[in-house]
Amino acid sequence: MSDVINAAVEALSAKLANGFDGVAKFVIPGEGAIMADPSGVRAGDEEADVTLTAEADVFRAILEGEMNATSAFMTGKLTVDGSMGLAMQLGAALA
Repeated sequence: MSDVINAAVEALSAKLANGFDGVAKFVIPGEGAIMADPSGVRAGDEEADVTLTAEADVFRAILEGEMNATSAFMTGKLTVDGSMGLAMQLGAALA
């Protein structure tokens, strides 16, 4: 597993410490994927209710609070496939 995925799992775990009601997948092209669900955050590539895809630098900026997930989506830096409602919940949790 890449250092990028390991760091993202750690950062997402802290942001979603109160859990997440749904199944989300974060895809970082060239690095791998991360799953978030009621049992926690882990590296993995499984079926999900919502899939968010962005380059590593975009995810890093969102997780560090330098970029808003909604603006990343609106500017095409973050793509969402699946439940927009869950994506909005994630955006709020990551803010």
